[in-house]
Amino acid sequence: MAARPPPERFSGSFQAGRPVLSLVLPRQLQRVAQRALHRLFHTRSCLFVVLHVALQAAVFGEYTCEVFGYCWELQFPLLLLLLPYLLLAANLGCFLLCSRADPGTVTKSNAASLAEVYAYDGVLFQRGLVCPTCAVQKPARSKHCSVCRACVHRFDHHCVWVNNCIGARNAGAFLLYLLSLAATAGALAAVSAALLAQLLLLSNALHGSYRDGQGQEHPVDIPLLVQHLFLNFPRIVFMLGFVILLTLVLGGYCTFSLYLALTNQTTNEWCKSRRLGGSPPLPSQPQARPLVYRNIYSKGIWRNLKEIFNPPTVLERKKKT
Repeated sequence: MAARPPPERFSGSFQAGRPVLSLVLPRQLQRVAQRALHRLFHTRSCLFVVLHVALQAAVFGEYTCEVFGYCWELQFPLLLLLLPYLLLAANLGCFLLCSRADPGTVTKSNAASLAEVYAYDGVLFQRGLVCPTCAVQKPARSKHCSVCRACVHRFDHHCVWVNNCIGARNAGAFLLYLLSLAATAGALAAVSAALLAQLLLLSNALHGSYRDGQGQEHPVDIPLLVQHLFLNFPRIVFMLGFVILLTLVLGGYCTFSLYLALTNQTTNEWCKSRRLGGSPPLPSQPQARPLVYRNIYSKGIWRNLKEIFNPPTVLERKKKT
C-alpha cells in the first residue's frame, strides 16, 4: 500500500517511454493509453479498491473451499479456523473507516484554527505560505494532494488501496488497517502451513525415499516434498506462497508505519527530511548553511502513539499552555 507516484514523475516516465511505445502501438492507441493512465494516476479511482476486494475474495474463497474443509476433517481447533475470518471482519471495518473518513481537509473556514495546532519548524514547513490551488493558508504538516484536489492536515500520503488520503483524522484507522491486514495474511499462512505439514505427517512422506537415475536410494528432501505437495494440492500451495509473500511485504510496511507513528512523523515528512539531510550549500552561496531537519513534533513514544488515534486540537493545545 504505497503512495501514488507524483504526477510530474509519472508524466516524465511516460514521455521517456513514448519512443518505445511508438514502435508497438499506433498513434491513436498511444493517445488512448495516455488518457487512461492519466485518469488512473491523476484522479481518484476505485480500480485498486476493486482489485483489493477481488484478491481478498479469491484468497478467502480458496481458504473456505479447500483449507477449511481439510482442517475440519482433521479436527483442527475451531477458534484457529475462525481466526482469519475474525481478522478479516476487523480489517474491513478499519478499511471502511479509513476510506470513508475525512482525512482532515483544510478549508477556508478551518485553515486559521488548524494553523495553531502544530508549530512551523522553518525547514519543511514555513509560516505564511498559501496553497496556490486551494487559496488557503497552509498549516504546518499539511500538503496539497493533487489526486484529491485538496490540502490535507498532517498529510501522510495518498493511498490508492483505500482511495483516500491519509491525514490527521484517519491515520489511526489506517495503522489498524495495516496491522489487521498483515495479521490476516499471517493467520492464513499459519493455518495453511499447519495443514500441509499435517498432510505430510499423515502420508508418511517425510520418511520416504526415492531412487535417482543411477538406481541409488536417497531420503526425500525439501524440494521433493514441495513438489509432492504442489502436485497433490496445487491451489493450497500457490495460496500459501502468495500469503507468505504478502505477510513479509505487509510486515515490513507495518514496521515502517509503526516507526513513523512512534516518532511522530509522516511519510511525507520522512521523505522530505531524507532529501534535505546533508544537502551541501550551492556554489554561488558559499556562506549558506545546509538545512538541517530536526523533528520538533515528537513528544515521546506513548504520547506520539496516542496522537495518532486522538489528534490534537487547538483547544487541547491552549489547555496545555
